[in-house]
Amino acid sequence: MESLGVLLLHPVNAYLEQELGRRCRLYRFWESPREEFLRAHAGAVRAVVGNANYGADAALIDALPALEIVASFSVGIDRVDLAKCRERGIRVTNTPDVLTDDVADLAVGLAIAVLRRIPQADRYVRAGLWKSRGDYTLTTRFSGKRVGIIGLGRIGQAVARRVEAFDCPVSYHQRTEQASVYPNYTYYPTVVELAANSDVLVVACPLNASTRHIVSREVMEALGPKGVLINVGRGPHVDEPEMVAALADGRLGGAGLDVFEDEPNVPEALLGMDNVVLVPHVGSGTYETRKAMADLVLGNLEAHVLSKPLLTPVV
Repeated sequence: MESLGVLLLHPVNAYLEQELGRRCRLYRFWESPREEFLRAHAGAVRAVVGNANYGADAALIDALPALEIVASFSVGIDRVDLAKCRERGIRVTNTPDVLTDDVADLAVGLAIAVLRRIPQADRYVRAGLWKSRGDYTLTTRFSGKRVGIIGLGRIGQAVARRVEAFDCPVSYHQRTEQASVYPNYTYYPTVVELAANSDVLVVACPLNASTRHIVSREVMEALGPKGVLINVGRGPHVDEPEMVAALADGRLGGAGLDVFEDEPNVPEALLGMDNVVLVPHVGSGTYETRKAMADLVLGNLEAHVLSKPLLTPVV
C-alpha cells in the first residue's frame, strides 16, 4: 500500500497512525492550514480516514479529485456525505461489530452507576465523609428494572442480552417490529410509549435525520421523575437543552451519558448535577477494541488497494 496517499483527518489512535505511516503515504490534516494543504496535496489523496466526529463532507470530497475510499474509525458515519460518495463512486467503510461488546458493557455500567450512585459514593469515601457523617444514603437497585432500548441493532441486542441476566424485562422501539425474532421482548411503535413503559431508556440507534432528537421533551416526560436515560448512541439523539432542564427540574430522574451534542463541550449545568454520570465518549475505549478497529480500517484499505471485497462496506 506504499503508493496509497491517506489523509488522516484527526488523531484517533496511536497504533493506527503508526501503521498508516509505515504502510502508506500518510498526510495529517491538522498539521497545516486546510487550504494550504489542499493546494499542495489534494491530488495525491486517494483515501480519507476519519472517525465519528471528523468525516468527509461534500466540500472535502469535492476538493480531493483522486479520492477513492473513506474509511471511518467508528460505527457512526453521519459525518460522511454518503450521497456525494455514491455520486463519485467513492467507497465507504466503518468498524461495526468489534466495538459492540464494549459499548453494551458501558451502557449497563452507566445504568448501574446512576441508580446505585457509584461515583457519588466513591467521592463520599474519598472526602472522609463515611467516617465523619456515617453511612451513605440508600440508592436504587438495577435488577428487575424495565429496560427500553431504542434501536435493536448489534449494540441494542447486546444490551438486551446483558440486562436479561439482571432479570430486567426488555422492550424496544425501531422502524419495524420483529416479534418472531425477539418473542420475549415487547415492541412499542413510538418512543413515547416505550419511555412510558420503561424505568431505564437506552439509546442505541444510528444517527440520521429521523433519529435526531428522537429523545424529545415528550419522551423525557414519559420516562418520568424516576426514569433514567442512558445514551451510548450519539449526542444529537437527545434534545440536550430539554434534557438539562428536565434533570434540573426533577422531571427526569437521572442520566448516564457517553455522548453529547457538541463534543467535547458539555453543558455547564450537567457538571454540577448529582443525578448524572458523565463519561467522555469512551464506549469503544478499550485497548482491545481500539486495536481491532484500527486493524479493520487497515484491512479495508488493503482490500481496496488489492481490488478485493471490502471487509465492512457501507457504500
